[in-house]
Amino acid sequence: MSHLSPPTPITAVVYSEGWKIDTLMRGIAEQLVAGGHALAGFVQINQPRPGRSRCDMILQELSSGERVGISQDRGEHARGCMLDVDELLRAGALAMQALEAGPDLLIINKFGKTECEGGGFRALIAEALVRDIPVLIAVPRANIEEWLVFAGNLATNHPIETMADDPSVVCKVIGFHAPVRQVANAN
Repeated sequence: MSHLSPPTPITAVVYSEGWKIDTLMRGIAEQLVAGGHALAGFVQINQPRPGRSRCDMILQELSSGERVGISQDRGEHARGCMLDVDELLRAGALAMQALEAGPDLLIINKFGKTECEGGGFRALIAEALVRDIPVLIAVPRANIEEWLVFAGNLATNHPIETMADDPSVVCKVIGFHAPVRQVANAN
């Protein structure tokens, strides 16, 4: 059972293009881990690739620390990214396995195009909910309609514009307060 008690099973940070959401989500994860919370799921790391206009998208699974590259190398002149679906499935399997330990929270880096189309991490989110594990997810404003259809009244949506770009402030606003660590009595 989770030590976090959000008002709804899913908490979404809704953001517009231009926000450094990957950095913010990593900061939130670090803040929660520092507070003693066990996490599963992913944060995204965008790693520049020499000689390429695009970066590699890497998911870091939060319980194991394992990193999975989810973007295909399309060559130096590519203008867009292409998802490596096999690697995305492998990442999903890692996080699904991490749910066995009963983490306090599942973090999903983004409700992206694949989730909008009915795939991606939808099954992982559903499994977390079945296990009473709350979910924190970033949702691009461009995907909000599909998100609302998927999540319905199971989610509380927090527009990033109403919060500071500071992980500790976001944790407070969304109701994920780190527990006060007990200090042993010196006597």
